[in-house]
Amino acid sequence: MSVRYERPRPVDRRVRVQGRPVDAHPALPPEAQRGSVRRVTVVGEEVLSRPCREVTEFGTPELSALIDDMFVTMYVADGAGLAANQVGVDLRLFVYDCPDDYGIRHVGHIINPVLNLPDPRSRRLVDDFEGCLSVPGAGMAVPRTDRAVARGFDKDGNSLVIEGTGYFARCLQHETDHLVGHTYLDRLSKRDRKDALRQMAERREDVFAQRAIKAARLGH
Repeated sequence: MSVRYERPRPVDRRVRVQGRPVDAHPALPPEAQRGSVRRVTVVGEEVLSRPCREVTEFGTPELSALIDDMFVTMYVADGAGLAANQVGVDLRLFVYDCPDDYGIRHVGHIINPVLNLPDPRSRRLVDDFEGCLSVPGAGMAVPRTDRAVARGFDKDGNSLVIEGTGYFARCLQHETDHLVGHTYLDRLSKRDRKDALRQMAERREDVFAQRAIKAARLGH
């Protein structure tokens, strides 16, 4: 008896913008080119420790400007994602520019996201390094599921479904945590949290200096 082997389906490696593949996308997206750099909040500030408010008005110039500002702020800080409360605005919104484990780049924003994770019986937890722009200079291993789906809306109120695997799934979980008032420090043991805060105290000034240099290069 002969055995037939199916060839694996080729992976579509095109950039995903708002969850949809596109043929090309600039390294610095249009949003970042329009935006202005804002100050990134630091752990300990009250806005980071309370749940954010739902966005109720879509399609406004103010919402578009906030997203633009968040994008450029994320790039200046060398981030893969940024939540609105990380620029001091307590709204349920985050932006991202993050690769998955296939090397596929995911770019976009999502408003009022609801996160769906695999069923506990089938989910796979991965311990991997995680940092946060609001915990500058620190990084620790954090367990996250290797798949996640975020459902929400774009800035015009259109429905979005954003699927993530690997590192991008981690990003979706990390940013959604921010919107309920948590940072990755809240998922650490007391000992690891103390270590992360020690790292931040030692390195934060260097991180801030690097951000200032990058902002100047971008003309901000």
